[in-house]
Amino acid sequence: MDQTWQKCVLGRESIHVFSAKYYAACAAGGMLSAGTTHFLVTPFDMLKVNMQVNPLKYRSILTGLEVLWKEQGVAGLWKGWSGKLCGYGTQGACRFGLYEYFKKQIRDNAESSYMPSNRTATYVAASASAGIIADVALCPFEAVKVRVQAQPLFAKGLVDGFPKFYSSEGIFGFYKGLLPLWARSTPFTILMFSSFEHSVDLLYSHVIKRPKIKCSKGTQLGVTCAAGYFSGMVGTIITNPADNVISYLNNNDGTVLQAVKQIGLVGLFTRSLPLRIMLVGPVVTMQWFIYDLLKVSIGLPTSGDLDGGISEQNEDNKVCNLLPHIDH
Repeated sequence: MDQTWQKCVLGRESIHVFSAKYYAACAAGGMLSAGTTHFLVTPFDMLKVNMQVNPLKYRSILTGLEVLWKEQGVAGLWKGWSGKLCGYGTQGACRFGLYEYFKKQIRDNAESSYMPSNRTATYVAASASAGIIADVALCPFEAVKVRVQAQPLFAKGLVDGFPKFYSSEGIFGFYKGLLPLWARSTPFTILMFSSFEHSVDLLYSHVIKRPKIKCSKGTQLGVTCAAGYFSGMVGTIITNPADNVISYLNNNDGTVLQAVKQIGLVGLFTRSLPLRIMLVGPVVTMQWFIYDLLKVSIGLPTSGDLDGGISEQNEDNKVCNLLPHIDH
């Protein structure tokens, strides 16, 4: 099978799907999409963290924003922006880039026994593997970000926050919330990718009722947005308890069990959930949109099938091969 996505833009170098350049492009797309979207919602993340850490003071979205505005001003609303941009950009690069890599490797290793019914297992294994590694990269940024957001006098951002955090907590302090982060993020990553893949398949099969190759790029990106929003909503609801525990641990001494006891069973599932739904759904949607928009802009297939768009690529190759070669 020819694995070159031969771009129909004359004068540009083609990209080999599943090559090092392909995975680098996926990682760059993940970094750009995750870093920018998380950065843009920093004020809401600032509110979310404080609602989780101090629910008596920050009782609702509107009153919480009012308190932050009065006490810390505009600058206070944007506290933690560097942790969001750098931390989630790094996580996005690992999450998207490694997901594509692991998905291909799992498929190839099971080639002789692979069946279409195994797609879900492939999505789950690939996304879980990528997510675990991505969270190790994110954890130090997240620890400093939460401390900066919840404790106004701690530090201004990453530059002064990292050395302060290290001097008080040590290297292992950066990873104190790793297990809760895995508990929150690994299921979210699995749901984000597997539900996205199945949603894309469902939309093309039962709603649009045309194969992806027969749809315009605009339609394909629309499918990306719809599937991305659904995957974000599902992941948000499932992972809300772990998100509350992480915020608690990064601002208090104690264990996971103590955090659960302090927050309460109902609080684990409901505290900050409306804000997270409002926040995460659009963020994940924009991540998928920016990610696929970047891929399309450099001639790569949109996301949403196990073969990485090879079937679509081959059809485009036929069109490209009909075009005369022009030297520039």
